Amino acid sequence: MALVGYGKMGKAIEEIALRRGHEIVCIIDLDNEKDFDSDAFRSADVAVEFTMPDAALNNYHKCFAQHIPVVAGTTGWIDHLPEIKEACEKDGQTFFYASNYSLGVNIFFAVNECLAGIMNNFPMYEVSMEEVHHIHKLDSPGGTAITLAEGILKHIDRKKSWKESEKVSKDELMITSYRRGEEIGYHSVVYDSSVDTIQISHNAKSRKGFALGAVIAAEFLQGKKGFFGMKDMLKF
Repeated sequence: MALVGYGKMGKAIEEIALRRGHEIVCIIDLDNEKDFDSDAFRSADVAVEFTMPDAALNNYHKCFAQHIPVVAGTTGWIDHLPEIKEACEKDGQTFFYASNYSLGVNIFFAVNECLAGIMNNFPMYEVSMEEVHHIHKLDSPGGTAITLAEGILKHIDRKKSWKESEKVSKDELMITSYRRGEEIGYHSVVYDSSVDTIQISHNAKSRKGFALGAVIAAEFLQGKKGFFGMKDMLKF
C-alpha cells in the first residue's frame, strides 16, 4: 500500500493497515511529491489518498500514470468525478470513492434514504440538515453532508435542491454547517412539524472508523478494474 497524504488520517490508516498485515511501501506528502515517479510507489498494489481538495485531482492522475488503483478519501473536488469515471472506463484505471469511509456513516446513509422515502408522504414535516466538523476542514458543506442531501432529494419530491444557508425557499433543503475546534464529525437530519420532531444523527468519536473503512476499501479493490463506491462493497 502507498499512502498519499500523511496527516492525521494518513497516520491512522498506516496504523490499521499494518495491524491488518499490509505493507506500506511508499508514503508521499508535500515534501516528496517526486516519489510518485519512484520504484517504491510503482510497487504498490493500491494508493490510499487523503490530502486537500486543491491537490486531490492531480494526485489521482499521478497515480493513474503509474496504473496504481486509488482509494480516494478527499472531498471537495467531485465536480471532476466524470473525468475520473472516464479514466476508469476508457483507460482501464481503478478508483474507489466515498464521501465518508466510516462503516457507521454508510449505514446512516442507508437509514437516511429509507426515512426520506417514508417522509415523502408526510408534507407537514419540514426537513433540514446540520453538520459539524473541525476547523481544518476546507470544504463546506462536506462530502458527507452532500451525500445525505442527495439521498433526501432522491426520495422527497417537495425538495428540488439543497442550499447551505439559514434562509431557503420552500423547495430547497437547508444545510447548516459549523466548524468547531477538533470536532471529528457530526451530522443530523431533522424532520420538524408543529406537533413533534423526528431526528436521526451520527457522531464520529475518532478517525479510526474512517481509516478502517479506507483500508477495507483498499482490500476490496484487489483484482478489480473500474469505478467503485461503498454500495459496491457493503451491498446494501
